[in-house]
Formats: sequence, structure tokens, C-alpha cells
Amino acid sequence: MIRGQGFLTADRAERNGDGERAPVQLDAISKQLISLLQVDGRASYAALAKQVGLSEAAVRQRVQRLVESQVMQIVAVTDPKMVGFRRQAMVGIQAVGDLEALASQLAAIPEVIYVVIAAGSFDLLVEVVCEDDDHLLHLLNTEIRPLEGVRSSEVFVYLRLEKQTYSWGTR
Repeated sequence: MIRGQGFLTADRAERNGDGERAPVQLDAISKQLISLLQVDGRASYAALAKQVGLSEAAVRQRVQRLVESQVMQIVAVTDPKMVGFRRQAMVGIQAVGDLEALASQLAAIPEVIYVVIAAGSFDLLVEVVCEDDDHLLHLLNTEIRPLEGVRSSEVFVYLRLEKQTYSWGTR
């Protein structure tokens, strides 16, 4: 681990025993900056500095390190319905063979926004965003179900999204 600007960060090459990047330990100020940016990703460094009690330069440096260390991203999040995607669904997939290879193939499909290898009734959970039901049907029949390794699938159509938050990273 290397110490950097008030929070401890894992070197990009450092891996834990499972071959994954080691977790990063954040101090209270870094967590506060993340929380503030989750509310307003366009907040100025000057405004953030006032709220956390650091200089603008120190805040700029911290935010840059958080992004470079891949702790966070600053992105625009859209409401799918507001931009023409009226159908969202979760697809549970039971698979045979190499789950990582199948997960990679699914992740390459543009409509797929989330892929996780899971334990339980399904081997993979895949979230999709489509224009409408016809688009979803086409996606299932031509892109997902024909993939080698897909044994069966079950589709859970979203009727209404009650909660979607990204604030879990600073609890």
C-alpha cells in the first residue's frame, strides 16, 4: 500500500489472494467528497473545498486520485424512460460450461448494462435496457438465448423502478 494525500490507496499492481485488486481504505474526508459528488457530480472544487475544510488544490488532488485509483467514476446517469428506453428487465440465466466466457459475451451486448456471475438458482444475472417489448423479445431470441452455454433463462420485467442509488460506497 502507498500513502497518498490523506487516504490509503492500493497500488494498481497490488492484488489480494484471489487475484483481484486489493480494497482501498478511505478516510472520512474522501468518503465525504464521494458523497458530495454523488449528489452533484458537477460541484466545483471550490464548493467541495468549503464543505470538507480543505484547499481547492487539495480537493482537486484527492478527486483525481480517487478517479485514477478506480475508486469512483464521475458520470452522467440518465433515466432510461426519459431517453426512450421504456423496457428494463433482469434476465436470470442457468448456464453450462465456462461462466466467465459467457459473462464476457453477454457484457459485449450493447443493451446489457449489468452482468454478474452468481450463486443460487441462476448462474448469471443480466440487466437489460430496451426500447420496448419488441426490442426485448428480439434481444432475448437473437442475442442472449442462442449463446453457447445458455441452458435456460427467466426474464423479470420491471414494472416500476422504486429505488436506484449509488450511495452505498460511503456508508
